[in-house]
Amino acid sequence: MTVEVDGVEWRTIDELARLSGVTVRNIRAYQARGLLPPPQVRARTGYYGPGHEARLELIAELQGEGVKLDTIKKLLDTTGGTTEQVVHFIRTVRQLFAPEERQIVHLDELTERFGAEDGGLLRRAQKMDLLREVGDDQYEEISPRLMGAAQSMVDMGIPLSRSLDVVEQLRKHADGIAKIYVELFLGEVWRPFDDSGRPADRWPKLYQTIEQLREVSGEAMLAVLQLAVSERLDVTFGRDIVRNVRASSSDEQPAAE
Repeated sequence: MTVEVDGVEWRTIDELARLSGVTVRNIRAYQARGLLPPPQVRARTGYYGPGHEARLELIAELQGEGVKLDTIKKLLDTTGGTTEQVVHFIRTVRQLFAPEERQIVHLDELTERFGAEDGGLLRRAQKMDLLREVGDDQYEEISPRLMGAAQSMVDMGIPLSRSLDVVEQLRKHADGIAKIYVELFLGEVWRPFDDSGRPADRWPKLYQTIEQLREVSGEAMLAVLQLAVSERLDVTFGRDIVRNVRASSSDEQPAAE
């Protein structure tokens, strides 16, 4: 059963379940956990509108990517996600910073690429969220670029275990960097926009700012990395040179008579 209000269709929970593919039980569970706003009640019947449908689509999309419900709730709470526009905004932000397109690889291919048949290394890669087993000796590469970087290190003669060490350490540092950028975006871009009442004519500017921030963050990270590596090399090689010079000087000292 549906009702029309100002040209917008509102549906009962049964109709919403049929349309969205989400069970009535799960819809009620989402409401109880604060993931879904309550329905509009008319004549003792609850009705759900387009905002509810968009929210359910987003929840299903995020869950499909492995995002937990508690994390989804925090995301929605942070943006005050009560409108279709906010749901669209969250989806757009995620697309701008979207992970790579995943690919399926067979165990034989992984063994050939990395030259290792150690099941422990595969389990470690899965624990690090680099691989996900999908059955029949097939694995999903979560980040083909990271796997490609690990393979390049192996091709250089670096053991896979050491390559995974490097990827794991980089990932830990990246989490801290991501937190910095997210806090920057929330504090300097989103909250002022939210406090101003989210004017309809400023949404395009908001999307433009997000795109610019994505580009700037990448450029800044590359520049910082190059600077840090250069300075680290100078310090490391400088120590080695001093050490070698001292050793050479000691060797050249004439023996005491």
